[in-house]
Amino acid sequence: MAASPDYRFGLRLSERGQVVGIGDGIAWIRGLPSARLDELIGFDDGSTGLVFQLGRDLLGAILLAQKHGVTAGMAVTHVGRNLAIGAGDGLLGRVVDPLGNPLDGLPPPEAREFRCLEAAAPPIIERDFVSEPLYTGCKIVDTLIPIGKGQRQLIIGDDGLGKSSLALDTVISQRGRNVLCVLVLIGQPRAAVVGAIESLRQAGALDYSVVVVAEANALPGFRYLAPFAGCALAEHWMRVGRDVLVVYDDLTRHAQSYRELSLLLQRPPGREAFPGDIFYLHSRLLERSTVLLPKYGGGSMTALPIIETRQGELSAYIPTNLISITDGQIYFDAKLFAAGMLPAIDISLSVSRIGGKAQHPAIKAAAARIRLDYLQFLDLELFARFGTRLDPAVEQKLRRGRQLRELLKQDKLAPLPEQAHLAWLLAYGEGLLDKYPADAAADILPALYAAVSTAGLKLEDAHERWLAVITAALPQVTTQTA
Repeated sequence: MAASPDYRFGLRLSERGQVVGIGDGIAWIRGLPSARLDELIGFDDGSTGLVFQLGRDLLGAILLAQKHGVTAGMAVTHVGRNLAIGAGDGLLGRVVDPLGNPLDGLPPPEAREFRCLEAAAPPIIERDFVSEPLYTGCKIVDTLIPIGKGQRQLIIGDDGLGKSSLALDTVISQRGRNVLCVLVLIGQPRAAVVGAIESLRQAGALDYSVVVVAEANALPGFRYLAPFAGCALAEHWMRVGRDVLVVYDDLTRHAQSYRELSLLLQRPPGREAFPGDIFYLHSRLLERSTVLLPKYGGGSMTALPIIETRQGELSAYIPTNLISITDGQIYFDAKLFAAGMLPAIDISLSVSRIGGKAQHPAIKAAAARIRLDYLQFLDLELFARFGTRLDPAVEQKLRRGRQLRELLKQDKLAPLPEQAHLAWLLAYGEGLLDKYPADAAADILPALYAAVSTAGLKLEDAHERWLAVITAALPQVTTQTA
């Protein structure tokens, strides 16, 4: 066979290392003196690894893909590039792992470009102000704790209180809004992963979403890389001018995976055995979420990280880190969940520091006193338990407060449009529901939503037109409920 005309005989030098230890998804390697952090390395059996620890004599690598089995004594070489994932519209509707490999049984997705998992956050000169709302479909969030595009809003609470349901509601609510979604599932059992994917598919939300999965039985390196892979996918769309929503479910398991890797690599442990750079781990991830100026693409990346607490302890290490990094938090309370207040969001401990700037003026005006009135009602209700005689004015406040509590309740996987939020806000704020009991007032809402939808009302329409449509719908409801 003739030699290729491009081939030239000559002396070629290359570094080669040797595996000296292997276990728990970690390989210890001697040699490769020019290796860099986050560089890919190749093993003789075709496996790949990621340089994660540089020591004086050895370097530690995370195993990413094993072909036949890495063993001690095996040779290791440089691959010559950093870890990257394919990004582009070809991934919409797909379920992939942190390396971009398909998990849905379909052919590998077509990638428009490859983006490094680790990348610098956009500098301040490329960033714009948060000015557009991102609707979650949740009454409490969209009216009292609003979120803007480009914001980082933490979802925090004990396990099993509905944090993931709120995130799925938010993804489903983006249907028809030209917002792409990236759902990152970290360390979850397969049943929970399948349930989340099926919920998105049934709601038609998988068409504009991509799901990045690192299951509970995956190697710790995969669970560590999952949120960075999702962020890289979202960053591609943000740079081309699209609005993107990223959900990290959840970063507690991500922190635990990073702690596991650090202890396996013999890094010195700190508070709660986490390594000292655990804050930097999450800050460099979430700092990549922002709004870009038009000349730098004009897109946005909104992040919804989820964090699990234990017994409602907000002052634990990882929760306090994320609270200080993000722009606000939505706190789920176990007592509210047990009392049947769903979603179990504690309004007094939840805050959105910059979302109010992006909230629509009509909703902002209608919800101006709702939060204060509800918190005052909670204090009055606690005082009324002592059995004291109350003034008629206080009784009226308690009655309206109980009605508001019923109005704020909402089923999961049933997000509402912003017009529905304004409808119930005006009906409650103008006193149009005062003549109904609390339970009956909540039953009236679907008819109000239907009337507003039939009338084709928009948030920009006049206040008087809104009141006319709502008032006209109430007598029909009264007749039906009589």
